[in-house]
Order: sequence, then C-alpha cells, then structure tokens
Amino acid sequence: MILEPMFERFINESPLSVMSRATIEHALSASTLDALFERTAERGYTKELLFSTTVDVMSLVVAGKAPHVQSAYKQLLERVPVTLKCVYEKLQHIETNVSAALVRTVATRCQGLITELAGACQPLLPGYRVRILDGNHLAATQKRLQVTRGHRAGPLPGQSLAILDPASMLITDLIPCEDAHTQERALLERVLPLVRPGDVWIADRNFCTVDFLAEVSRRRAHFVARRHGNMTIEPQGEFGPEVETPTGWASERQVWICRDAEKVLQARLVRVRLKQPTEDGDLEVEILTNLPTEAADAAQVAQLYLKRWQIEGAFHELTMALQCEVNTLGYPKAALFAFCVAVVAYNVLAVLKAALRAVHGEEKVQKEVSGYYVALEWALVYAGMMIALPAEEWQVFGEMSSKELAHYLRDWASKINMEKIKKAPPRKPTKVKTKRLKDKSPHLSTARLLDEAKKNQKTKTKERNQL
Repeated sequence: MILEPMFERFINESPLSVMSRATIEHALSASTLDALFERTAERGYTKELLFSTTVDVMSLVVAGKAPHVQSAYKQLLERVPVTLKCVYEKLQHIETNVSAALVRTVATRCQGLITELAGACQPLLPGYRVRILDGNHLAATQKRLQVTRGHRAGPLPGQSLAILDPASMLITDLIPCEDAHTQERALLERVLPLVRPGDVWIADRNFCTVDFLAEVSRRRAHFVARRHGNMTIEPQGEFGPEVETPTGWASERQVWICRDAEKVLQARLVRVRLKQPTEDGDLEVEILTNLPTEAADAAQVAQLYLKRWQIEGAFHELTMALQCEVNTLGYPKAALFAFCVAVVAYNVLAVLKAALRAVHGEEKVQKEVSGYYVALEWALVYAGMMIALPAEEWQVFGEMSSKELAHYLRDWASKINMEKIKKAPPRKPTKVKTKRLKDKSPHLSTARLLDEAKKNQKTKTKERNQL
C-alpha cells in the first residue's frame, strides 16, 4: 500500500500517533462496534445515535483530548446527529454487558495484532496460560444527581473485576458492577466461565474462597492465591526446607482446604518469610496453589504471586495516562462505560508497546518506556492529525488483516525517538526529613521566604570566610 505524502509526514514526525490511530481503526471500526451493540444490547436500541459514535465521544474524554463529555460533544458536533441531552441519556442507559463486551471484543482484536507482531512478553510460567485477577472501585463522582445532593459521603458509581493477560499486557475481560458496595467475591461466579483447562489464575486473598478455588480446580485449571485469614486448612506434615528468594525464604507443605470441618480440596501451602514487612506489617505470606511441584517449586510459586503487581501497574496507567474515572458522570452505567472505554484505550497502548518490544526488545521497553509519555504524545498530535487526515482516510487500516497491519506497526515503531517516551529517572529517597514549622498565619509570602533564605545564606558564607 502506498500512503499519501501527508501520512508520510506524520509518520516521520509522530509515528506513535499514526500507530495508535491505525490500531484504533483496526480494533474499533464503526461497523464492528455497531454490530457488537446490536448483538449484545438487551433493552437498548439505536435510533439516530450510533453506538460507535458514542464510543468516539467518550474516547476523546478518556484519552485527554476533551475535559468532559460536553467538550467532546462540541468537538464532534458535525458527526453527532442528536442533542447533548440525548448523548447523556444514551450514556446513562448503556447496559453493563455491552460495556463488558466492548472490552472483550477489542482485546481479541488487539491480541491478534500482538501475536502477529511477535511482541508478547516472556511467559510467567512456560506451558500455561496465566491470568491475573483483581478488583477496582471507581472514585467518588460529583454530586450532580438529585439523589446525591446533601450527602456528605462521596457517591461511588460502581466497581469492576479486571483480568490481565501478563503475556500481552492486555486487560482481556472486565466484569462491571453498578453497586459499589457489593462484595467483590460476589462477582466471582461471573469469572468462572472465563477459566480454561490449563490456566493459572493469580489472585489476592480477597478472592481466596473455597468455592472459587474448588471450581477452578474442577475445571482442570490452577490457582495461585494468597490465603485469606478466614480460610480453614488442615496441614499434612511439616514444612519442607526453606529456599531463599529475592523477597524472603519460601517453604511448603501439603494441606487440605476445608469447609465446615469437611475436606474439600487438596493443595500446596507455600509460606514466605519476608525480608521486609508488607504495607500491612505482615512478616509472613501464605500462598495456596494446586500447581504440580514439577511445574513450579515453592520459590517459583512465590515469584508467580509477586507478579500480581502487574495488574496494579495497569490500574496506575489507567489513572495516570488516561482519564478512566470521569467524575462528572454520576450514573453508574455511564461511569462504568467510561471506564471500559479507558480500558480499550489502554489495550491500544498495549499494542503500541508490543510493537516497540518487537523492535527494541522487551527489557528496554519495560525499563525505559513510559505509558504516560506515550499517551501524552498521542493526545497532543491526534487532534491536528485528524484534521489533516479525516476519518475516511483511515478506513484502509480497518480492512487490513492483522498480519498486514502488524508489518506496518513494526516498521513505524522503528522510527520512534525513544528519548521522547523515556521514563523519568526515579527520585532518590530523602535522607533528612523536613522539620515541620508552626506558622502564625495560614498563608506565607514566597518572595519573603526566598529573600530571607538569601540573607541567611550570605550570613553563613560571611561567617565561613571569617574563620
């Protein structure tokens, strides 16, 4: 395919922006999104405002190209055939199963690109498909809804369970829940259909329930989960010899997981005596797993559980690089839809990182590439690029196969100036704690403080010279 000269100019100046827009066109084409809505919506319907247009509006907000929905609506005014009120009504009625299907569909398309790019990370456990499970509560919104006014407490619009594939670094599935006070464990039944034979599911102690672990095992899959304090186990024998790991000393023994004094499931209990206490002050961590010993010994199980932080990193990137929590959207369905669109944008960024890994290597990308700066360049250049190259110019990428687009992504990734998206060096820890001063006034004059500091410095210099 021969690209127009304007394409070439943007490829040379900002290849990341071209890569992101081409990936969006491939993974989120309007026809794919509208077909998804028709297939999954139970009560919603399309009259004038297409689902794909609604996604476009919200994409501007979560990617930082518009501060709120009203601003995004004005930017796309010529493409949105309804009033702003109709847009808000559409958002507040998008069913959560449609939002979840949006994440799943786009993740599948992105996975195809990452496979063709050969840009996956090294597997955490060779021979197994690993999934990391964690929950995320949306932050409190503004009190715009009538029912929230007058309350001192912040209104929470919902929560979700997220599932991360650490090989591709894609959030493959999202399980949204409108009730923010629902216990996360109550959503585990919706996770089970996603469990496949041979999987390894890594989860924190909040998801360590007898029913969930037993059901994962029944489906011929495996778990690596921190033991919850309320889970009853019956030991079989003593702990074996300890093996040193980077974070502590690991040992294991066989146990029975019990319910009401009844043995339910046999597992391995890996105990890790930590070199440094956790944030909660714990000096030991107990991890339950049904992985065979030949697949992962005690030290490997401990290291596998440590990789759970990768999903925390994904949540951090969703918060810092993208606007995943839109505090002006009070209705739960609208807030959860915005979060799902942010996850879709995160998955597009994951494809860009996969292309960078394919060209520059996994270690360099992991240590040096900042998701924040990748998203920032995307946001800064995107609007101007879409004026110079309107939407119809990009349709060719939606019609490409994953293999063909991967070829272009790899070529464009080689043109990226890695210094522009490099992480800032970590700050050195402060050696001396700052002394707290009690001020007489609630405000200070910065200019006077600077003048006083200069005078003190001159006095100290004069005293040193006199010695």
